[in-house]
Amino acid sequence: MIRQKWKQWSAFLIFFSLISLLAACGSGGDAETSGDSESGSEEGSNLKDTYTVATDSSFVPFEFKEDGEYVGFDIDLINAIADEVGFDIELEVTNFDGIIPGLQTGSFDIALAGISITEERAKKIDYSEPYYESGLAIGVQKDNDEIKDIEDLEGKTIATRLGSTSAAFIDENIENAEANQYEQLDQAYLSVENGSTDAVLYDAPNVNYYIQTTGDNLKVVGDLYQAEDYGIAISKGQDELVTAIDDALATLKENGTYDEIYEEWFGKKPE
Repeated sequence: MIRQKWKQWSAFLIFFSLISLLAACGSGGDAETSGDSESGSEEGSNLKDTYTVATDSSFVPFEFKEDGEYVGFDIDLINAIADEVGFDIELEVTNFDGIIPGLQTGSFDIALAGISITEERAKKIDYSEPYYESGLAIGVQKDNDEIKDIEDLEGKTIATRLGSTSAAFIDENIENAEANQYEQLDQAYLSVENGSTDAVLYDAPNVNYYIQTTGDNLKVVGDLYQAEDYGIAISKGQDELVTAIDDALATLKENGTYDEIYEEWFGKKPE
């Protein structure tokens, strides 16, 4: 009788042990699933599927309209970055002076338009790592022998782009000069060609490109002034997007894509 009860009790213990073991396995499975879920949350991305990218339409060869399409160095670069990160782009074209306010109000997420990195702008927006090194160049009429360098611009009327760092440079560094600021860059160059302003002072790659392709009666004089870095502008509060863009930019430079885009638009690889 005792032996029978012991057998029953042993069977019960074995059954209970099996149940406990299965429960533990099930609990372990749940814990593992929960752990995976938590890990996925930590590693998950808050990036959006689509970002609004602002640009100007007159900053050749960085962004301009050709045959009904927006093309240029900046356009190719941001498309390559978007492909690398994995988001789509909604391109918004606006005047240059409206880009920073648009980023501040959230109308735009990202902007490329030859936007120089400055301390003042960095208070209002975020930047990627620099992606292009630029400077300021002077353009005058070909038959102008009076203006040869920056000192000769004193007391002159100088065309430039509205809201640009070159406009600030004129006000801060050239005595008695008047900065005529234009929304569209072609207006600035035309003002020099028709004689209503004495010179244009603006970003060197744009000045050189315009003269090479359009401004037959203009020439570049003087040195390269105030070296500047361009950055991709990003609205504040999107740290993950800034990091993703920086990582993508680094990858494009490492795998040669950046050099290919650069050479296509500037005729040589970056130095």
